[in-house]
Amino acid sequence: MYHILFRITEIIYLITAIGVIVVIISENRNPLKTITWIMVLIFLPIVGLIIYAFFGQDYTKRRTISKKMYSKIKKRPLGNLSTASEAINYPPEHTELIKLLRNLNQAPLLQGSSVDFYIAGRDKFDALFRDIENATEHIHIEYYAWEDDLVGNQLKDILIKKSAEGIKIRAIVDSVGSWKVKRSFYEELRSAGIEVEEFMKVRFPMFTSHANYRNHRKIVVIDGKIGYVGGMNVADRYVYGPKWGNWRDTHIRIEGMGVQGLQSVFLIDWFLVSKSLITAREFFPPLKNFGNNLIQIVSSGPYSPAQEILQGFMHAIFSAKLSIYMQTPYFIPPEGLYEALISASVRGVDVRLMVSRKSDSLLVQLASRSYYKKLMIAGVKVYLYEPGFLHSKLTVIDDSLTLIGSANIDVRSFEQNLEVEAFIYSKEAALRGNEIFLEDQKHSTEIILREWIKRSVWLRFKESFVRLFTPLL
Repeated sequence: MYHILFRITEIIYLITAIGVIVVIISENRNPLKTITWIMVLIFLPIVGLIIYAFFGQDYTKRRTISKKMYSKIKKRPLGNLSTASEAINYPPEHTELIKLLRNLNQAPLLQGSSVDFYIAGRDKFDALFRDIENATEHIHIEYYAWEDDLVGNQLKDILIKKSAEGIKIRAIVDSVGSWKVKRSFYEELRSAGIEVEEFMKVRFPMFTSHANYRNHRKIVVIDGKIGYVGGMNVADRYVYGPKWGNWRDTHIRIEGMGVQGLQSVFLIDWFLVSKSLITAREFFPPLKNFGNNLIQIVSSGPYSPAQEILQGFMHAIFSAKLSIYMQTPYFIPPEGLYEALISASVRGVDVRLMVSRKSDSLLVQLASRSYYKKLMIAGVKVYLYEPGFLHSKLTVIDDSLTLIGSANIDVRSFEQNLEVEAFIYSKEAALRGNEIFLEDQKHSTEIILREWIKRSVWLRFKESFVRLFTPLL
């Protein structure tokens, strides 16, 4: 009897697995992802099917907003901004990139902004809280993670205070990124008159088929005049660090027209979570000139028609002539971007990559290390940040272009998550970005190729083996 039940189970699994494989192939995904999922289903019976059920389904097929609708609502708040951007003189070395992002993402080039960099969580939150205190009209907040800890409660308390003063406040949090937070935390905000929406609510946030499609953005807009974007969420670790070191991150404060790009992204996301479309001019007030930075705010995700941030990175790297300084917490690059960095180094560009020696994800760290050898052979300098965890997502190119936002240099950020990136065309901002990179370089160790290749065969095999599953990480 047991033997018969076992055979029936085998047959059912085989039929189910074949059906899933047919579905995966029919979805015309990236071939590497398709092959990886097929390998998982074949070599991990039962377990592979469970993993696919939780993490492999293409939720974009069941999206709550079509690509056509996404493009339509994106154009509405940006209509006047796009027209005004046509009168700006594009920096000649980046004209093609600006046009690419404008055509792909309806991202206008916005002038007259100041940009302040924050490399310590305490400094960023102090500035943010001051700006919130001075808000007179509205506050829009969007974070992947907003935790119920000291920093999280400081933000909650100040927002409740501002709401009592009559300031309109809207907030978006990601259901998975903030899954540890009790419902009562958000209910307290709602009871104070603050509108709080969760992005793509899930029943079991740790084990869900929607885990691949998260809102990873970090955006704050105050009165349509001041904005924040970068790598920092709302949590104590961004101020006090993990137990094993400091937490090095980079965030920026924008004042001026560049904020209106962030406002547009937020209002589109607000429509996604609330079905309320807001395009009133009061959210895009006329602003004076605050600085010489030209900025494009670029968003990407499974709802948008193209991998806009990835394409922006690729074009910028291929166009680089002098230098590329890149910081990222996770380095699992799409093949095209990986080859673009190698090509840049081979043609004489000074390419430097900085990652943490120790990561908060062992599997991602192992996979990342499998990429370093080929980079170093091509002349790329790879640095390991030593004091703690480098969570900074900062890239500076040719002393004139700075990229900063929520996107990591990995497949998940570029293809699956909702991300936002500021493309800043300014020698002043690039100079500050280079200073930040070079200061961190003093606290980093450069990997020496001849020593790297002498590491144990077993360690190198582990890295190569985990790399096989990078489309799933």
